[in-house]
Amino acid sequence: MSEAKQIAIIGGGPAGLMAAEVAARTRAEVHVFDTMPSVGRKFLMAGKGGMNITHAEPLADLCTRYGRRRDRIAPLLDVFGPESVRAWMRGLETESFVGSSGRVFPVGMKAAPLLRAWLHRLRGAGVDFHVRHHWCGIERLADGRYRLGFQSPEGDRNMEADGVVLALGGGSWAKLGTDGRWVALLERMGVPVEPLRPANCGFNVEWSGHLRERYAGQPVKSVVASFVDVGGVEIRRRGEFVVTEHGVEGSLIYALSAPLRDAVEQAGVATLVLDLLPDHDAQRVRDEVARPRGARSLSSHLQSRLGLKGVKMALLHESLSRQDMNDPAALAAAIKALPICLISTRPLDEAISSAGGVLFEALDENLMIRDLPGVFCAGEMLDWEAPTGGYLLTACLATGFVAGQGVAALLP
Repeated sequence: MSEAKQIAIIGGGPAGLMAAEVAARTRAEVHVFDTMPSVGRKFLMAGKGGMNITHAEPLADLCTRYGRRRDRIAPLLDVFGPESVRAWMRGLETESFVGSSGRVFPVGMKAAPLLRAWLHRLRGAGVDFHVRHHWCGIERLADGRYRLGFQSPEGDRNMEADGVVLALGGGSWAKLGTDGRWVALLERMGVPVEPLRPANCGFNVEWSGHLRERYAGQPVKSVVASFVDVGGVEIRRRGEFVVTEHGVEGSLIYALSAPLRDAVEQAGVATLVLDLLPDHDAQRVRDEVARPRGARSLSSHLQSRLGLKGVKMALLHESLSRQDMNDPAALAAAIKALPICLISTRPLDEAISSAGGVLFEALDENLMIRDLPGVFCAGEMLDWEAPTGGYLLTACLATGFVAGQGVAALLP
């Protein structure tokens, strides 16, 4: 057996790869294990529509995006934050730019070239990759090292490691390897884990057959959604979303998904209120709805006077009775405040990301599990969540960097 110290990184996503990069600066042998045929698959999926890797807003504002875990994430971002992400990209000969919304993208918008350059550098630093290796066990040995068990195409395999970084992802997108099966394994080891829940997710709505058949897949643009959370605080966001066969999804819904999910879990339902015409004040809407329409149909009248048509009209018909549709006061009120009843989240596997995971309270400041010295956790398997917009990847990279530093510091 080699005399060099052995570091095992379990999980080949952005957190695991960043931990491997930092750990490879030591004299240890660094091994990355992943259950999939190749590493970085969720990283590539995140960049499919344009790789939004971080955000350019001030760090203090950015930290607020991590909600109840902001105090845990903020120190990690002080170590490796958005500017560090951009500098790291430049080190991989990938320049970045800031979009109009403050989101940061690599020039070219693609994830694949960045991942290729990253893996090339890691291999050059001596990192060994072991794909199609499913982690299935961990045992602490008498000398303080760990025996790790894997299922591989060649059969069961064991490795003894001086330090371990777990970066196994959350519970969404199981087909990309993040299936959450690690939860039971860690719980058996006594590690406290908050149940995994959908984050940045869609919701189920009991649509009529007509709306599902005619409007599923249609975007609802330029609306303001409001919601009163479980603490009684009103949250308002402007944007757009998509009506689906099952309910609603899209950027506006994802931005509100955490408090909406919490309300559904607590009360069984959540009511999202839509202002279908946020650029028109309530008085103008009342005046135009009440204006005599002559021989024109109501649909023609609302399209002519207010530009209201298509899926927005369908949503009104979905929620209002025939009597209310013909009552100018009730119709105008609904246009400015249309309630949509959300009855449940879509399944965890469909979510963009997940909430829950290993509790920070079980970890030290370097993300080491206190009861398993030498074992660190990073990435989405930790108990935090964030909206889309570069916040997810930024925190994954930051936690990987800190965990990598931690495991490296253990070795002489």
